[in-house]
Amino acid sequence: MTFFVIASVFYVTLAGGMFIMQRKLLYPGSGLTPQIEQAGLDSLTEVFTFPEPDLRLTHWFHPPQNEDHPVIVMFHGNAGHIGDRVPKMRPLLQAGFGLFLTGYRGYGGNPGQPSEDGLSADARTVLDWVQSQGVEAERIVLYGESLGTAVAVKMAEERDVAAVVLEAPPSSVADVAQSLYWFLPVRMLLLDHWNSRERVERIGAPLMILHGERDRVVPARFGQRLFEAAANPKELLLWPQGEHTNLLEYAPVVERVLGFIRRHAPGA
Repeated sequence: MTFFVIASVFYVTLAGGMFIMQRKLLYPGSGLTPQIEQAGLDSLTEVFTFPEPDLRLTHWFHPPQNEDHPVIVMFHGNAGHIGDRVPKMRPLLQAGFGLFLTGYRGYGGNPGQPSEDGLSADARTVLDWVQSQGVEAERIVLYGESLGTAVAVKMAEERDVAAVVLEAPPSSVADVAQSLYWFLPVRMLLLDHWNSRERVERIGAPLMILHGERDRVVPARFGQRLFEAAANPKELLLWPQGEHTNLLEYAPVVERVLGFIRRHAPGA
C-alpha cells in the first residue's frame, strides 16, 4: 500500500510538473538576438510587425530578384532564431526567390510568450505585411520547418497561397509528444496541440512534404501520416540520409523543391 501511494504521488507530481513546464519545453526560444549584418546578404532588411498593440516583432526580408518571382515565407522550428536559417535558405535565394524569415514572439530577442494562438497571430501579421508590399497570394509560398510546419499549415488553411513546403512535419504536437511521453496522458495535458493532421485536408494549395528517414526528433512516420491525410495535389519526398531539418543540404532535394515551386508559382 505504501509503495502504491508513493508511486501515485510521484506520478501525479511528474504529470503536474510536465503540465506546468510544457510551453518551456515546446518553445525553448533563443536568448540570442540575430544580427542582420552577420547574415552576409545584400538587400536583407529588418521588418517590424505588431500582432498586438504593445508587441513589436522583428523579421528579415529579402526581396525577389524580379517583381514577378515568388516570395518564400519561412516559419522556422522551435529552436534557435531567424539568423540560423539564412544558410539553409540560400539555395532558394540563389534561384531568385524572395524570402521572408518570420521572427516569433519570445525568439531571437523578440518580446512576448509563445503559444499556438500567439504564433498564429504573429504569422498572420507577416502575411498581411507581405501582401501589403504588392505580393499577390499566387506568388506566396509557405515553407515550414519542424514546428514551423504547423504554423504554415494553419496559415494555408486560413488563406490562399501558391504552394506549401513542409520539412520534417509532425502530424500534430500531440502525436509526437505522446510517443515520447507514452506513460503520461499527454493529449489531456497539452495546451497547444498544433493539429496539422486535422487541418491539412482543408488546404487547397499544392503541398510538398520532405522528411529525413534518419530523423530522430520527428520520425518520418509522422510526416507520412500527415501526407496521407492531405488533399491532392501533394508530393512526398523521403530522403534516406536526411536527419532533422537538414534536407536542403542535399542538392537533389533542393532541385525537387525548386521544381515544385516553379511548377506552382507563376514567374518562378
